[in-house]
Amino acid sequence: MSPERGTRRETSLKNKLLVFTTAAAFFASFGGVYHQGTAFGQAAPNPAKPGETAGQHFKNVTVLKNIPVDEFMGTMGLFSAALSFCCKDCHTGAGTSDPHWEADPPRKITARRMVQMVANINKENFNGAQVVTCWTCHRGSPNPAITPPIDTIYGDTVYVPADVLPAANPATAGTPPADQILDKFIQAEGGADALAKLTSLTEKGTSHLYGEVQEDAAEIDAKEPGYIYTVVHQREGDLARTYNGREAWMMLPLTVVGQYPLNGSMLEGAKLDAQLEFPGGIRQFFRTWKVTFPSMVNGRAVYVLQGTTATGLLATFYFDRQTGLLDRVIRYSNSTMGRVPTQIDYSNYKPVNGVMMAYNFTYGWISGQEIYTIKEIQPNTSIDDGKFGRPTQRAK
Repeated sequence: MSPERGTRRETSLKNKLLVFTTAAAFFASFGGVYHQGTAFGQAAPNPAKPGETAGQHFKNVTVLKNIPVDEFMGTMGLFSAALSFCCKDCHTGAGTSDPHWEADPPRKITARRMVQMVANINKENFNGAQVVTCWTCHRGSPNPAITPPIDTIYGDTVYVPADVLPAANPATAGTPPADQILDKFIQAEGGADALAKLTSLTEKGTSHLYGEVQEDAAEIDAKEPGYIYTVVHQREGDLARTYNGREAWMMLPLTVVGQYPLNGSMLEGAKLDAQLEFPGGIRQFFRTWKVTFPSMVNGRAVYVLQGTTATGLLATFYFDRQTGLLDRVIRYSNSTMGRVPTQIDYSNYKPVNGVMMAYNFTYGWISGQEIYTIKEIQPNTSIDDGKFGRPTQRAK
């Protein structure tokens, strides 16, 4: 490998670490902290209320004031990812004990202009469709590239798939129809009868964040008909995601808003997370399925399907070509500034009461990447429905 190639790969790795840790910092340092390995700060402010907008909850929000708090938080993460920025790059005092989020430094004013510019480009050129976003030009850099580098033109191809993938003809694309892929998946999981007998489960293990080595205790409880409770006991406080069939909540230990409800496609994404614990219902979860072209995930050949719900939630599934099991799923939530991705990678499947379950998975979202190692799975346990409601932060 040439020195130039090595430098580019090293820079890319640093940028990836920056995106994941600073995306978390976008949330963490809003609460007067900067989370990058070790966090110091104060307790999180009051949680957001159901139905509350960003303009109602935060001070001096002028452009994105009419969107829900969860969409606003996702949008901040998109800004962070697109520019490889941290909160302190745009917000006065971020990362200190005295942040001034209401202040208007130059970069914040520029960001507002960019939001309006992107909206106008889409309105005037694409009939309002969300075609251009921050990522379209920035691609992880604060200064969008203008000239194509020769190394890029003649170097290794980097394939970045679109959100909405093209349909493939099974007769010519080397892929079975969607129904056959889903049938094989159900059989690989243990069969419809075994899956129907799974009514609840409790998983215990550990989780650590991207770029860190410390393992935190983690627990996942799931129950039919599609409830889920995930908690990670991080040293600064608990991270939790819940869905109880009607409402979903996100709780972070260090953030401008310690807890907020999920709405719209983010709420439906939480519902999908719960359904993924019970694979027998995945086919029925989506209104339509589309088969697209085969691909590779972590060096393994996969068949690729996209599902769309009646309300428009989009998710891409990558099924292992050899085993039929699910290797990866990416779901997309909508926001004013583009789709907000959540990616789950599964591995190390083992049978539990006749059902194949992943003992390792990675949950990557706009606020960080959580790497889970499951050590114990108990199926068909008794779990009180109250556990899946609004989470409560543990005492300091």
